Amino acid sequence: MCPMRSWLRQPIWLVVGAIVFVQLGGVWGKWLFGLADPATVAWLRMLFALPVLMLVARPRLRGRRWVEWQAVLAYGTALGVMNFSIYQALARIPVGMAVTIEFLGPLTVAFLGVRRPRDGLWVVLAGTGVAVLSWSGLVLDWAGIGFAFLAAACWAAYILLAVPTGRHWDGVSGVAVGSLIGPALFAAPGVLADPAALLDWRVLGGAFMVAVCSSVLPYAFEMTALRRIDSAPFAILMSLEPAVAAGLALAILGEVLTPLELAAMACVITASVGATLTMGRPNPEATRPSAGEEGALDGGDESAQAGGQV
Repeated sequence: MCPMRSWLRQPIWLVVGAIVFVQLGGVWGKWLFGLADPATVAWLRMLFALPVLMLVARPRLRGRRWVEWQAVLAYGTALGVMNFSIYQALARIPVGMAVTIEFLGPLTVAFLGVRRPRDGLWVVLAGTGVAVLSWSGLVLDWAGIGFAFLAAACWAAYILLAVPTGRHWDGVSGVAVGSLIGPALFAAPGVLADPAALLDWRVLGGAFMVAVCSSVLPYAFEMTALRRIDSAPFAILMSLEPAVAAGLALAILGEVLTPLELAAMACVITASVGATLTMGRPNPEATRPSAGEEGALDGGDESAQAGGQV
């Protein structure tokens, strides 16, 4: 095997690739806002990701009990609202700020396990970052910040709901079936917000590429990496998502964050890394999500981490 190809297949680079593609999808999606309404872009992105996930999972739908449908409906609702909300946030505030606030979702889930007083330092640090971002938001858009916090709350719910969903739905079928909810839930605003955009090949092609970047590629990369990397390094790498988002937004969209906003982002990233390093390192085999739960790490994505986006 070519040494370069072998090097690129190392799990750390698969995770880095997933992070870059997730955030590239978000930045690209924001670029499409110049051609279509954000609601339409968000809906198309969820719609185009759906057939790929269904094709991969091929879930069994017949003979399901109501309790199984309840779990996946709640899971899919959290996923759909998360994806729609983050696009509404991106339309109003800088990408780096939106992703930083959204990242508080999984970080809050991690903080639920705080047991020692010293671990409270990371809670305080993350809270400081949020306070600074909120203060700087006085000159921005409170609706955008609100949508980002809604996306964060849904990301946290998505992670927590992955556990009961994974019990009832084998493999990645829970992620696939859950991904049906978003396109159905937001079909009306997605279509009515900008009907003409649905006939524009640039919008359709761009939204398809956003779906590939935000969902398909990160999902494939993380599914492979999670089998070969411990949970702590994985979480630390994922902590870099806000910085990657801000860097891509600067390079592609020309968005520049203020020093205060960059400091707030640094607080959240440091809190995430610190929490990962000091709040215990459980056995990776015990904590690594099952295939049905891996979506909760992607983002999204789509994996929960996939910007949380799928």
